[in-house]
Amino acid sequence: MAVETVDTLVIGGGQAGLAMSAHLGRRGMDHLVVERHRIAERWRTERWDSLVANGPAWHDRFPAMTFDDMDPDAFAPKDRIVRYFETLAEREKMPVRCGVEVRQLVQRPEGGFRATLADGGVIEARNVVAATGPFQKPVFPAMIPDSAGVMQIHSNHYRNPGQLPEGAVLVVGAGSSGAQIADELLRSGREVYLSVGPHDRPPRAYRGRDFVWWLGALGKWDARAVEPGMEHVTIAVSGAEGGQTVDFRNLGNRGMKLVGRTDRCEGGVLHFAPDLAANIARGDANYLSVLDEADAHVAREGLDLPEEPEARVFEPVPDCVTDPILSLDLKAAGVGAVIWATGYVLDFGWIGIDVFDDKGRPRHDKGISEVPGLYFLGLPWLSRRASPFIWGVWHDADHLAGHIAGRG
Repeated sequence: MAVETVDTLVIGGGQAGLAMSAHLGRRGMDHLVVERHRIAERWRTERWDSLVANGPAWHDRFPAMTFDDMDPDAFAPKDRIVRYFETLAEREKMPVRCGVEVRQLVQRPEGGFRATLADGGVIEARNVVAATGPFQKPVFPAMIPDSAGVMQIHSNHYRNPGQLPEGAVLVVGAGSSGAQIADELLRSGREVYLSVGPHDRPPRAYRGRDFVWWLGALGKWDARAVEPGMEHVTIAVSGAEGGQTVDFRNLGNRGMKLVGRTDRCEGGVLHFAPDLAANIARGDANYLSVLDEADAHVAREGLDLPEEPEARVFEPVPDCVTDPILSLDLKAAGVGAVIWATGYVLDFGWIGIDVFDDKGRPRHDKGISEVPGLYFLGLPWLSRRASPFIWGVWHDADHLAGHIAGRG
């Protein structure tokens, strides 16, 4: 099979890869984007049916194109997001080749890189951008043995309540995915247990402005990581149900059984850390700190935004917090399924180049690796807090495209 050559090879056809292609294309630079499945595949097949963006349509997009058929303050459903990326790729005439999987990437002795494909093909490139995103390998704790007799899936395989067996459901992890999935299950009539660990819990909106607007106004989108590759703290935020603040007190008062961090499983009995109240309190403190910062900003800038004292009124603490459940016999409680909303880790095992630390994270400076011509894009805290989000990755891609152009 003939060896194909290209100046810049972009690996991954999600938001990061498309942002990279847009900026390379606008600079007139030769490049190819390869995607092992389809454009925005994870939005298609690795998310639940009712998922919507966690930010409003005016914000969760590229600067190059709006959602012209949506209320800017609405939250785009996942199918609309897929169509958005497909339309952008067509409009920008991006050289995206789907169904192409890179199995191995190595350096060439004479310079540049060699990508070996699943079908045996080879692509050689002077530059390579690994744009495979942050959601690479699901974290699936080997805690509950198969002998417990419950269905166990990661949140990336959850679709809707109907796919689960009868009985109660335990959702482990109360970030954006876990909180939304647990709420959907509760609304469907299921008995739901939600394991809540440490988290931040921002308001969905405050004083007439969405949370993402406040992140910009308060300078938080531009917050720098302590070090490249630093993981996000768990954040409970949601665009579901028209966009509502995630409120664990409300979930508990509606009948959801909140428990602390899942600790261990012994003989079919799950044990939870006695930290539920502390975790709820930490989330509340984060929530109030955002309100305080927002109020201070309004006063300092003289903004005409309506006061919202009711935002500081909390619901009563539910019984499951004051009298916490510390253990759960899965069989006796009738638990039929466990959903692990426990996030992802990076998996760059296909890159055979010494450019990773002892935790498998790439060593880089704002996406520019130690190896000339090798770049990373779309990772958490690549350059700042905004980096893994749709609009944030656009700006990181511009920076990398400029660096590639400067290599001559």
